[in-house]
Amino acid sequence: MKKILFCFFVLYASCGVRKGFSEETLRIISLAPATTEILFAIGLNREIIGVSSYCDYPLEAREKEKLGSFSQPNIEKIVFLKPTIVFCADQEQAPVREQLEKLGIKVYVNAPVNMEELLSSIREIGTLVDREKEALKLIENISKNLAEVTAHVHLVPKGKRLKVFLEIWHDPLMTAGKGSFIDDLITLAGGINIAHGTKRPYSIYSVEEVIRHDPDCIIFAYMNEDSQKRVQERLGWQTVSAVRSGRLYNDIMPDWLLRPGPRAILGVKAIWNSLYGAEYGSIDD
Repeated sequence: MKKILFCFFVLYASCGVRKGFSEETLRIISLAPATTEILFAIGLNREIIGVSSYCDYPLEAREKEKLGSFSQPNIEKIVFLKPTIVFCADQEQAPVREQLEKLGIKVYVNAPVNMEELLSSIREIGTLVDREKEALKLIENISKNLAEVTAHVHLVPKGKRLKVFLEIWHDPLMTAGKGSFIDDLITLAGGINIAHGTKRPYSIYSVEEVIRHDPDCIIFAYMNEDSQKRVQERLGWQTVSAVRSGRLYNDIMPDWLLRPGPRAILGVKAIWNSLYGAEYGSIDD
């Protein structure tokens, strides 16, 4: 019986698929928190009919119908809601994208790996949902703030740029390397990511490599009161410059670092303030 109902939902939804969108027909589902933030930032709200359980910003997103988790969205529920477009992330949501596209549902994948791609995707999303002006305004605002950071970074001589280790998680020890959004944020803020040479954008990183590269600062992508103490107690890490100087930062909002959305510029500013704010001047949010 459940299978028969699902087939009915598929036929019902497919009949409603249209090539173009208007304010009357636009029905958006976002399964990616970062994209949800973009959609709200360019003035959408009523048009958003469902989100994943991980979409918690802005506050209005929490009031939207929840369609399952990030990795396991409820396909039947999505089909029943007859969306005109579904926004997904890459990689982990690839199977979801394939399923939806086979059902005739339009899917847009938003997976920027750097700030430049983020600005480009905001423009594309704005065009898709008829919010071009709002998207350009958002791009302009982010670019203006980014230019402010860049001006500050130029004040730091290249020989004084600080080496950074960004810890995504502690067990196993994970970090972000070349090709990751986080790596770009560190670079934009004037830091040198010690994991830039890793083969994968996100990977497990050895304790020995951290000690060998001797970072000047360690930034935690999770706000845990025990993170600083945990690092200081790790075998061999007492020789690491960041540990010896106490430059261990666990006060940056993780979403600013991990979500490639409008608030990523706050992540760049926060990294700058942690690395150079005291010496070269902090930048307000």
